[in-house]
This record gives sequence, structure tokens and C-alpha cells, in this order.
Amino acid sequence: MSEDARFEDGREKPLNLGALDAEDIKVLSSLAQDAVFPITEMRWDAKARRFALLLNRFRWEDAGKERHAPERVQAVLAFDNVLRVASQGIDRRDKDMVLSLLSVTFEASEDGAGEIELTLAGDGGIRLSVEAIEATLKDVTRPYVAPSKSVPSHDG
Repeated sequence: MSEDARFEDGREKPLNLGALDAEDIKVLSSLAQDAVFPITEMRWDAKARRFALLLNRFRWEDAGKERHAPERVQAVLAFDNVLRVASQGIDRRDKDMVLSLLSVTFEASEDGAGEIELTLAGDGGIRLSVEAIEATLKDVTRPYVAPSKSVPSHDG
């Protein structure tokens, strides 16, 4: 019988990171790269000005990769100060669709405002118009063996 990996096994702690500028967004992007999520796990709360995703994140930072199979963990990627959300290449009616996050970038406009772009595999994307950068990436479950048992690859 196989067991989920435990945080204690690698003496690693779950991620709980914040981003307040473009450099921080680059860090979150590298840690969330190749995360997958069902389309049903996207939430836009216009009143609270918050957009969030529940991701199955590949643990790129895992120092114990040599000791065990590649791992994923569920994590919440949330953005505050969101004024508008737009998407492209996503059929929101397809409740079985699983999306794959390739990158998160920020393009500044005036006074700290700008656009956060979530680039998805298959030419999809989500654009968040934000008043200011305020994002978090927080692991919310224990790591588990990646179903593919392999490291994501982008080779031809």
C-alpha cells in the first residue's frame, strides 16, 4: 500500500508566500509552473475584488526529489485588488476541462496598477486588471505522488 508523502519526510514546510511586486510575481510563477486545475476551481469574487485558483502544483522546490517520486500538492493561488477578469481560449461551459498553468506575469501601468497574465497551455489565458499587486501562493494539503510519476517536461 502506498502512502502520501508527508511534509516531515523532507523536513520541508508547506509554501505560504506573498507577492507585492513584479519580482515577487516571477517567484510565484516559477513555483506554480505546470500546475493543473479543473475549470471549476477558479473563483472571481467581484465584491471582494479577489480571484483565486485551487491548483495541483508540482513541487519544483522539493529538495527530496532524489529520495522519492515527484510530488504535487494542492495550493491556493490568490490575487487581491482585482478590478476586472478576462479570459481567452477557455470554454467555461465545459465543467470537465482541466487547465495547465504555464506562467504568471505582470505588466505595469500607472501608480502600481497593471495586468497580471496567467498563461495556460493550449493558447488559453486569464488577464487580471489589478489596482496593485497583492498575491499569495499557499499549500493547503500534504504533498502526494504526482499521478504521472514524472517531472513535467516541455520538450517538443
